[in-house]
Amino acid sequence: MRAEGIYPVVVSGYRTDEEQQQILNDKTASYRAEGYSDADASALAEDWVAIPGTSEHQTGLAVDINADGINSAGYEVYDWLSDHAHEYGFIKRYPEDKIELTGISNEPWHYRYVGRSAAEEIYKKGLCLEEYLG
Repeated sequence: MRAEGIYPVVVSGYRTDEEQQQILNDKTASYRAEGYSDADASALAEDWVAIPGTSEHQTGLAVDINADGINSAGYEVYDWLSDHAHEYGFIKRYPEDKIELTGISNEPWHYRYVGRSAAEEIYKKGLCLEEYLG
């Protein structure tokens, strides 16, 4: 990626239960600050943040990758990852066209390691992990 002038940054890898809870709490609080009720704020937050104990980050197999913000823009990193991550054993975990299957909103920065063979098959067939695992 860097050879092509694109500069990614890993912004989140492994998370503890406490870190995941804090991220969820922060997201919920931001929705409350926008005027949502407690119930609505919680529901909206859970569209974006996994409940502790269910986050792939807690397995150590997932990583969030963004642009460095100086040399590259997010879309450059996301486009490159979309085209090449499978070559290194990673899949885009929550594709925009698979929300109904994954239950998670599109996250173009969230990648999961599944190994090269599985990643190649998932990529070539246009599957999400839920479809691949059957």
